[in-house]
Amino acid sequence: MASRHRGRVIVGFLAAPLLLYTVFVASPYVQAFYIALTDWRGLSAEADLVGLANFAELSGDPVFWKALLNNVILLVTLPLVTIGLALFLAFMLNAAGGPRSGEIRGVRGAGFYRVVYFFPYILSIAIIGVLWTNIYNPINGLLNGGLRAVGLGEVQPSWLGDEKLAFWAVLAVLVWNGVGFYVVLFTAGIKAIPASLLEAAVLDGASRTQIFFRITVPLIWENIRTATVYLGIAALDAFAVVQIMTAGGPNDSTQVASFYLYQNAFSYGRFGYASAMGVVLFAVTLALSAFTLRATRRERIEF
Repeated sequence: MASRHRGRVIVGFLAAPLLLYTVFVASPYVQAFYIALTDWRGLSAEADLVGLANFAELSGDPVFWKALLNNVILLVTLPLVTIGLALFLAFMLNAAGGPRSGEIRGVRGAGFYRVVYFFPYILSIAIIGVLWTNIYNPINGLLNGGLRAVGLGEVQPSWLGDEKLAFWAVLAVLVWNGVGFYVVLFTAGIKAIPASLLEAAVLDGASRTQIFFRITVPLIWENIRTATVYLGIAALDAFAVVQIMTAGGPNDSTQVASFYLYQNAFSYGRFGYASAMGVVLFAVTLALSAFTLRATRRERIEF
């Protein structure tokens, strides 16, 4: 009787969240699969079934493939750079002070640095986009102003107006925005490592590099694995920063699939075509998440 009552309580608590999730999350996904097979324009109640015509058009759309290529480049570079930099900073903040009396010390003022690194993450993405658009301004932006101040006035790149530079300028903003969060995440993992392990490594004569690669990284691997999945999903999005900073230009050099989807739906009124893109992105995201989790699987190290 007690277990039955407990079951009713659990169902009662889960019913409302499950209903909200079904209506506002799962239902739109299911509808997108149907809309992708129609020519719905978004402002009409009528929609004709066109089968796989949207997907056939998508396969020959050069802008979509360019956007998808940019997402793939982000998928490789964003997790690699962000996790690498965050791991380095987290380890330095907790171990760069060097050993003293068999102890590992962080740098002085590590708490302050963690706040500074984390600060960009709490800013609105709209603020970040506007802020960096002004920093990249080729005429009166902070970046080119700094180059002029150090005697490099002849080097005045048009950061967001140059097809060769714009994509990497956007990537730098994405890294700057996210690295602080992962510094805090990895710091929490490092602090959970028993001090006795690190002290024993120091007493055995291990260098900082050996401590980092042979002790720290293996013991916080689950944190790194989670960060890889989150950053992979972020790399397949990047919508807000691209919309605010470049709108996909110049010449689609910073175009990403999510923003191209948005343009087709809300600028061109091609909701069926945009839904086909959404279905493709859904499948790609799901497949890459599963692949990443499987490829990074390791035996859990207990300590």
